[in-house]
Amino acid sequence: MMEIGARNEAARLDAVFAALADPTRRAIIERLSLSAARVTEVAEPFAMSLNAVSKHIRVLEASGVVARRRQGRDHILSINTRSLDEIDGWIERTRRYWEQRLDAMERLLRELEKDGKSGPRDRKHGLR
Repeated sequence: MMEIGARNEAARLDAVFAALADPTRRAIIERLSLSAARVTEVAEPFAMSLNAVSKHIRVLEASGVVARRRQGRDHILSINTRSLDEIDGWIERTRRYWEQRLDAMERLLRELEKDGKSGPRDRKHGLR
């Protein structure tokens, strides 16, 4: 059973991956990676209404990837790098796990080849 902290982390990762699954939202993140920007500046290059872009921004905010602050009448958006750091950490842990598993499998296969126990032959293809 997953403990509460792990469930919370999984829910945050799910939200971030879901938010980043959309190409428009990824484009918004790319724009904000250059610098913080007003909502209208972020919406400018898209061939959709300001309301439609705002919906994408709200998804990014809900996932924690984008932060909004008010500066007078302007709403300024910026990337919340903490959310992306969590994704980076998850990817790195997953990469290490699979590299270790593949390294172990490679060692086992080498041992089997060395001992002449590479497995039963595939009669149809003459393969081991």
